[in-house]
Amino acid sequence: MSILKSVLGAALLSALITPALAEYPDKPVSFVVPFPPGDLEDVLTRMIAEDFQAEYGVAAAVVNRPSDGGPFPGAASVATAPADGYTIGSFVVDIPVVGPEVGVPALSPDPFEPLGIFLTYPFVIAASKDKPYSTMQELADYSAENPQVLGHFGAFLLPTQATFAAAKEMGFAWGAEASSDALDCNSLASGDFDVVNTTIQQVLPCLDKVNILATITEKPISVVPDAPSLASVAPNLNISLWNGLFVRKDTPQDVREKIIAVAEKTMSSDRAKELAAQTGAIIYWMNAEDAKARIASDIKVSGAINKMIAE
Repeated sequence: MSILKSVLGAALLSALITPALAEYPDKPVSFVVPFPPGDLEDVLTRMIAEDFQAEYGVAAAVVNRPSDGGPFPGAASVATAPADGYTIGSFVVDIPVVGPEVGVPALSPDPFEPLGIFLTYPFVIAASKDKPYSTMQELADYSAENPQVLGHFGAFLLPTQATFAAAKEMGFAWGAEASSDALDCNSLASGDFDVVNTTIQQVLPCLDKVNILATITEKPISVVPDAPSLASVAPNLNISLWNGLFVRKDTPQDVREKIIAVAEKTMSSDRAKELAAQTGAIIYWMNAEDAKARIASDIKVSGAINKMIAE
């Protein structure tokens, strides 16, 4: 009996001096967006942060970490934070697909797992209706004698690489290509570029004067529902620029579930639907397992694109 009393007394003392583990979340949460404020992933991530704060009663905010090195330094800051759900990454496809290969130690091997994907950027290949082509095949045929100039947001972006690869697969070459911060109605009207690889919201004001040759999305864009996808023209190029939420691989499952619950609810909200209607953004919630499968597919397609471009 005395031994039992001693054991019970020790257990009681241990319980008294050991602090109880706080239930997540009990302190501010940061959603890291490795781009400047204002773009679609930033706006939607701010919606998630607002809903997270309202749901759990703790401060939640977006932290923008843009860099000349693209999204990778910002992603590295999430990779080196504790795996406790208080630092969450809002990342484009490049982070899991290209990140392990860019030479940033914190990103190789891939330290992240997706909670889910919530946005596909409405990328399109567009040209003025003044041009003598309205489809990708007509562009390819015309370019045989009249090479066209392509404008894009950066050669490293997957939609740009897919556009390069499409030319290879369809047997034509771009006369020239260049990146630009503004690829809109003026870019086409001025003649700076013959074809642009841009987002649909950039050409919405002049949509009646533009032909959408292809969308670089896995689903139709609401404002141009009949436009063909690039994958329908070149099946090997089924890739898009999407954004999702990521945490470190050793983040507890119960923590993940609380973040997912809020994000999924945000994507079905009226204000998210309104943003989709205004911009053509494809907004949804893809669960973690489907997101992992999407990433695996994108890694395979990205490898094939790189091989096509290099040939």
